Amino acid sequence: MKISTRFSDSIHILAFINIYHGKVPLTSNNIASSIGTSPVVVRRLMSQLRKAGLLNTVHGAAEPSLAKDPTAISLYDVFLAVEDNPHLFTIDHKTNPECIVGGNIQETLTEAYHQAEVAAEAKLARTSLQDIIDTILVKQAQKEAQQRKED
Repeated sequence: MKISTRFSDSIHILAFINIYHGKVPLTSNNIASSIGTSPVVVRRLMSQLRKAGLLNTVHGAAEPSLAKDPTAISLYDVFLAVEDNPHLFTIDHKTNPECIVGGNIQETLTEAYHQAEVAAEAKLARTSLQDIIDTILVKQAQKEAQQRKED
């Protein structure tokens, strides 16, 4: 089963647009090159982010911008904008009901998964896009400082 990267790719897109605004053309090709995906995937995700009110785009122009201040965009907002299934975990319902484990696993996991999802959603809701951007910029500054030391 392939795990979706739409969420992380969407955060990547928003951070790229914020960090590179006014510095490079914000084309889907440039953004896709940073993510390591196709421009089609980037345009599809940007469309979803626009529909969710997180991104402003102009058809035919490489000038996307954040629709809100990055401090006002939570990671949970991004998650809800691009993920089709709001659940982080999936329970297999095709188990053998005659087995002790197979007959009880769904009900048992439902509560555990629910608690984990609530905790994850709360953390995502408390983490802003600005938090991610700040961390990216700090990590880049650390890399550059390390590179200067090595040169």
